[in-house]
Amino acid sequence: MSLLLLVVSALHILILILLFVATLDKSWWTLPGKESLNLWYDCTWNNDTKTWACSNVSENGWLKAVQVLMVLSLILCCLSFILFMFQLYTMRRGGLFYATGLCQLCTSVAVFTGALIYAIHAEEILEKHPRGGSFGYCFALAWVAFPLALVSGIIYIHLRKRD
Repeated sequence: MSLLLLVVSALHILILILLFVATLDKSWWTLPGKESLNLWYDCTWNNDTKTWACSNVSENGWLKAVQVLMVLSLILCCLSFILFMFQLYTMRRGGLFYATGLCQLCTSVAVFTGALIYAIHAEEILEKHPRGGSFGYCFALAWVAFPLALVSGIIYIHLRKRD
């Protein structure tokens, strides 16, 4: 049982790390000149002045939705981990971790929805940038975090507290 708890906790911490990096790091979209864009600031290299030009991201409603969903997924994932620890030490033997599992399933839905919106509306979100480029590693990390959070939520729902 202790090995299972260790594995479940490690999986949850891995998901948290993936979500933090995906939400806060700078590579949701990679431009052709090795420049990358994130969810919060647009920083591009100016060859004339040899400096970085940073500005706030566009006021696109789809991008705002992605920002909200990624932050919501982080909050839900942190909440579910805290809830898991609380339930682990206070719940009676034989109890199920339904609340933790439900929070983790909501995390997976939020990540899925945010990444899907970004994928579908990337052209609208990036309309003021030059054509070309590809999705960055933060976008890929969000897609990796989605099935892990889904599996984690299912495991929590089926997990029963033992001695």
